Amino acid sequence: MQAILGVFFHFIGGFASGSFYIPYKKVKNWAWESYWIVGGFFSWLIVPFLAAWITVPDFLAIIRNTSSTTLFWTYFMGVLWGIGGLTFGLAMRYLGLSLGMSVALGYTSAFGSLIPPIYRDLFGHEAGAVTFSSMLHSNSGLLVLAGVVVCLLGIAICGKAGVMKERELPEDQKKESIQEFNLRKGLLVATVSGILSACFNFGIEAGKPMAEIAVQQGSNPLFQNNVIFVVLLWGGLTTNLCWCMLLNARNKTFGNYTDRSTPLASNYLFAAIAGTTWFLQFFFYGMGESKLGNGASSWILHMAFIIMVSSLWGITLREWKGVSSKTYGTIIAGIITIMISVLLVGYGNSLE
Repeated sequence: MQAILGVFFHFIGGFASGSFYIPYKKVKNWAWESYWIVGGFFSWLIVPFLAAWITVPDFLAIIRNTSSTTLFWTYFMGVLWGIGGLTFGLAMRYLGLSLGMSVALGYTSAFGSLIPPIYRDLFGHEAGAVTFSSMLHSNSGLLVLAGVVVCLLGIAICGKAGVMKERELPEDQKKESIQEFNLRKGLLVATVSGILSACFNFGIEAGKPMAEIAVQQGSNPLFQNNVIFVVLLWGGLTTNLCWCMLLNARNKTFGNYTDRSTPLASNYLFAAIAGTTWFLQFFFYGMGESKLGNGASSWILHMAFIIMVSSLWGITLREWKGVSSKTYGTIIAGIITIMISVLLVGYGNSLE
């Protein structure tokens, strides 16, 4: 029953993550950096604070009494993840939901599984910890590595579909569903995003002492990670705020926030909805993780649901409208390949 609940919570989190960008499409006449940071204040500051306040009694005292080392690494992982989150938004901007999510999250799945065991090989580890070298000598490890290879193959297939789309459609039709479609830029930022986004999972590990204290003080274990998210997402806010303010200055778009010629009320509303929906992915991830554990399997399951939901949204929003059946079949094959890789990695981790 615990496992079923964990899967259910991960599905809700994956649905939120796969859907959060939809409200941004309703924002009118604002630059990307303007609506991204408005939504970001809800994603990384306001809603996480409210969630912790509601679910973790005296969470600020827990943070104040946590060691500076734990706080630093949790925050620093958030900064690195913030770069991944920032470029994730750019990947959606340049590639659209189905292609952008598939490529970025494919990399996240792969690197989220490989970086920890490689780190343990290079810098030491506790007895019994999974290392890259030990993966090479176990069935579970070999399955995970096979899943990573399949994942990279799926990314290559998705990239091929993007190239085929770019060649087939006239510029005006490509931009009908994705206004700033740019395959080269999109694949670059999706790669950076996918690699650095894995740092969120490492940040949860770094902040575990805070969650443990929360449980010891009587918090429901289901919500123990909410205190970690507060610190972790401060790091993400730092990165995104600096970049978006720089873009506002460079592009002279500070006026967006007060421009009455735009639908200000609805723009703020839809950005707030997008930001809140974004945070819900990790609110429910934390609940799922409390049932399944914060191993790679939990992370991979989360990624699988996001890829599935975002791909369905991309098809529903007609991002591949007008392409040949061969191109359409190629993107579907790429998405299915990535899903297979996620299942391989998840099953491999379940054998540990």
